[in-house]
Amino acid sequence: MTDERFPLPYGSTDLTGQVALVTGASSGLGHRFARVLAAAGASVVATARRADRLEELAASITAAGGTCVAVPMDVTDAASIVAAVDQAEAAFGTVTILVNNAGIPDAQRAHRMSVELVDAVIDTNLRGPYLLAIEVGRRLIEAGMPGRMVNISSMGAYQYDGVGAALYSITKAAVNRMTETLAVEWARFHINVNGIAPGAFSSEMMDGMVARLGDFTKGMARARMGDPAQLDSTLLYLCAPASEFVTGTVVKVDDGQMPR
Repeated sequence: MTDERFPLPYGSTDLTGQVALVTGASSGLGHRFARVLAAAGASVVATARRADRLEELAASITAAGGTCVAVPMDVTDAASIVAAVDQAEAAFGTVTILVNNAGIPDAQRAHRMSVELVDAVIDTNLRGPYLLAIEVGRRLIEAGMPGRMVNISSMGAYQYDGVGAALYSITKAAVNRMTETLAVEWARFHINVNGIAPGAFSSEMMDGMVARLGDFTKGMARARMGDPAQLDSTLLYLCAPASEFVTGTVVKVDDGQMPR
């Protein structure tokens, strides 16, 4: 007998009725994530510091038949985080999907980093995502609603070659642990917390690395970078209701670029 709760196959990525907040949506992976979630039916709140780019993104999503609002937010500013979530709720209701994507590299050797750069990397890559996660999580718990959170980590959390991004690697390893611990703490509230650890994907951040180091793809197993579109399926899987039994997991998506 077939259980009607689980149609065959149980793999829908329909996000109709969901409210998704995406950080770092003005460019790169976040820009793609916002468009993908909107195409899957979610009402998207696109956030970043560059308001002009957000408005362009919201307009393009709306023109394509989706639903999106642009909300400027600085993840290093706790008050800005709260204000952005308030604006998201005013526009669409409780945020049920959070994609913690905003991040910056350090691109310097550890002993040469200024205190200001140390603070900026930690605040953007770890403190901000943590504060945003607990702000969204608290509101979901108060509303008695389930939710999905996807934290964007990096394969740099697992491997570091010593060329100058030590603190970035440290913060991304911390994001992995944040994912695991919040998943355990919030499982009872049906809030799933997972992560994605991309390898080298085309983005503004990666363009900067190529400019600094040269074309390093020749040393990779398949001599190529990823296209952000190749993360769509992983993102949708972790945001969709069908992944309800998956929490505390960080999915590596790196084309075999990194040693294990």
